[in-house]
Amino acid sequence: MTDSLEAPAEPRLPDEDEFQRHLKQVQQLLSRHRLVEGLVHRQEMPRHDLVENLVHNQNLAELATKLDSLSATAIAGMFEVLSGEDRLQVWALLKPGHSAEILRELSDEVRATLVGKSKGEEKSMLNAFDLHNGRLRQVPVETPEDLKKVRPIWVDLVAPTAEVRAWVGKFFGLALPDPDDLTDLEASARHYLEDNGELHLHSDFLLDDEEESRNVAVAFILHQDILFSVRKEELPVFRLQRLRARIQPGYVSDGKDVLLDLYAADAEYSADALEDVYAALETVGRQVLDPQVTDDEAAHILSEIARGEDLNSRIRRNVLDTRRAVSFLMRGKFLSPSQFDDARQILRDIESLDGHTSFLFGKINFLMDATVGFININQNRRVSKLTTLSVIFMPINILAGIGGMSEYSMMTQGVPWPVAYGSFTVGMLLVGWITFHALKHVERSEARKRLAAIRAAAKEA
Repeated sequence: MTDSLEAPAEPRLPDEDEFQRHLKQVQQLLSRHRLVEGLVHRQEMPRHDLVENLVHNQNLAELATKLDSLSATAIAGMFEVLSGEDRLQVWALLKPGHSAEILRELSDEVRATLVGKSKGEEKSMLNAFDLHNGRLRQVPVETPEDLKKVRPIWVDLVAPTAEVRAWVGKFFGLALPDPDDLTDLEASARHYLEDNGELHLHSDFLLDDEEESRNVAVAFILHQDILFSVRKEELPVFRLQRLRARIQPGYVSDGKDVLLDLYAADAEYSADALEDVYAALETVGRQVLDPQVTDDEAAHILSEIARGEDLNSRIRRNVLDTRRAVSFLMRGKFLSPSQFDDARQILRDIESLDGHTSFLFGKINFLMDATVGFININQNRRVSKLTTLSVIFMPINILAGIGGMSEYSMMTQGVPWPVAYGSFTVGMLLVGWITFHALKHVERSEARKRLAAIRAAAKEA
């Protein structure tokens, strides 16, 4: 589906008699499918035998075969006649490459009931919110007719298709942006006021889940006191806002209240994420303070530290972006006195988070340095052991070389070889034992000298 799809006002239909015949056959197949599904639902027939043998292998197969034999124009004409449930059933049976051609033949209203229903497309949601008894009421929207029944203060679009953005924008008289294009960093492109009075803000909202953390771009438009929000995926901040506004009367009164509360909830969500970073780093810190840290444990610790640093930097970026957006609203004098006070409180909350993020960056750097230090210590220990072994075996290797020469055989001539080489082996072991203890004595002497130097320096201090 592309933005270039333009539907004519009236679908082009084939010969009327032929079209009615095809439509009747499709409706009969759909009726048979619903009847069989009803029997299964009431458990009047075994599900396995009925669904697999009758529904999937017979009704749906026949319907799919019938649809493959029809032209895009004929199928489009059927969509104009069929009920909403039957449309979705037929739409699910179409081949992926066939659906785009059919969409071009549909009217705007019918197309709006089908877009976003294709297999493999990201789930799309469109909700309108109005005030009912002082509370925010959510109204799911599927068609332009649904919008005519509500006077919204907030219209929320999640992963909208180009067609959905087009008919929603046409209904309200504005152009909704593509959430994939919200990548500008310049302030002039993220916060600005149009000549017609539309207020545009592009902000990042934090999404912290178990797998990864990321910043999701959200576009806000204030148009005729209605807040429009467009994003690619659902966010916890928006769910929290909807829950609070539904249960607390008087929580919001217009679109600007909704916008400010979203920013406030984002700051609160960032603070909760910072608490998670604190908890994770405390666990890592206890592991780092263990004097015996293996290389595998150090690798795991470095991974946890890197994850904490990534989340902390995303929180820092998120609150910075929120501060810029709220400051823009305050400088532009778009807010009422009470909303201005709310905005100032949001900025104070964000300012308190700055100190925490700075502290965490310092803690992360310390833990990173300590972990890398333990890795270096472990490596030095291995090198020291190898050096000690080399020193111990160096005289042994010399003696072994002597023992392997023919001169040694001449020197021990007349001595039975088991006695000669047995004595030689004992001599090599004795040399190795003496070398090992000599090295230990030297190390202990150097350690005592270092300790004495440290104590002397402490007394002078």
